[in-house]
Amino acid sequence: QVRLVESGGGSVQAGGSLRLSCKASGYTFSHYCMGWFRQAPGEDRVGVAAIHSDGSTSYIDSVKGRFTISRDNAKGIVYLQMNRLKVEDTAMYYCAAEKNCVVAAMTDGDFIEYWGQGTQVTVSS
Repeated sequence: QVRLVESGGGSVQAGGSLRLSCKASGYTFSHYCMGWFRQAPGEDRVGVAAIHSDGSTSYIDSVKGRFTISRDNAKGIVYLQMNRLKVEDTAMYYCAAEKNCVVAAMTDGDFIEYWGQGTQVTVSS
């Protein structure tokens, strides 16, 4: 059974940092691209960052230079380090997996095979 379990969300003041983790199980982690998506209340879910199994990454413009995605293939975990958080980063954050992705396109979300349940990030001013 495939599972993606996110953790690390919480409440933080603007300018602060959080690190999200997503533990994957039930499939061959190293064969999949991994990504983070977010959904704010009343808005569509959007891709934030993606990482290929070879370590190449992609980010949306609004988080470049502030967020870093990484993965540990041995542990089956993908991380999202979020620095200099802004109020507009407030959202539910979801982990996602896609096989054989084009990493720059993964954040489009068109071919996601597996989703996590999400972890809430709240940034206050």
